Amino acid sequence: MLLVLKNSGNVEPFDRSKVISGVRKACQGRPIKEEDLKALGQRVEEDLRSRGLAQVRSEEVGRAILEPLRELDVVAYMRFASVYQNFENLDDFQRAIDMLKQQAA
Repeated sequence: MLLVLKNSGNVEPFDRSKVISGVRKACQGRPIKEEDLKALGQRVEEDLRSRGLAQVRSEEVGRAILEPLRELDVVAYMRFASVYQNFENLDDFQRAIDMLKQQAA
């Protein structure tokens, strides 16, 4: 069983449906199919389990979501990243946009 250490100190079992639910919020209004969300959730879970750890921090779950979400939809990625990485101003968004442009080049 894969456990997730939350910021509060609580430990709970990994729940793929929570990953999908969080990503679904970032994808609202975007042309994303439900099966794509489920595939992303599976990919994140497989990534985390492949590390061979019994427990991961919630931050690691968030980081594991970023790349597959970026590949799926950059707007949803920016939405998720802005919350997950605590963007505070337009400069934070600009840095993320610049990084995405560099990766696309």
